[in-house]
Amino acid sequence: MPKTLIECYRAIEASSVQMLDAARSQDWDTVVHHEGVCAVLIEQLRSQARRLELDAQERAEKSRIMLRILCNDAKVRDLTEPWLAYCDARFNTQSTLLH
Repeated sequence: MPKTLIECYRAIEASSVQMLDAARSQDWDTVVHHEGVCAVLIEQLRSQARRLELDAQERAEKSRIMLRILCNDAKVRDLTEPWLAYCDARFNTQSTLLH
């Protein structure tokens, strides 16, 4: 568990990198795993942000980290959209066959 606020941001960034790597490999189970890891880390971040503050250097690092997380998230979405469309098409086809 991250002990400082900036460590929380770093951990979320690291998990987002792993999620992107998994998406690039089409390892969807690992993508889902890291999505869950990020959710837990974000909850820890929220809790710590209520009682801790970042200094000026950490705020600059936080900005860099947030931009990277957003970029990684966009790339993951680009990679997962075709897969989600495939799953949606299969699901809709299967539900049609059941009726």
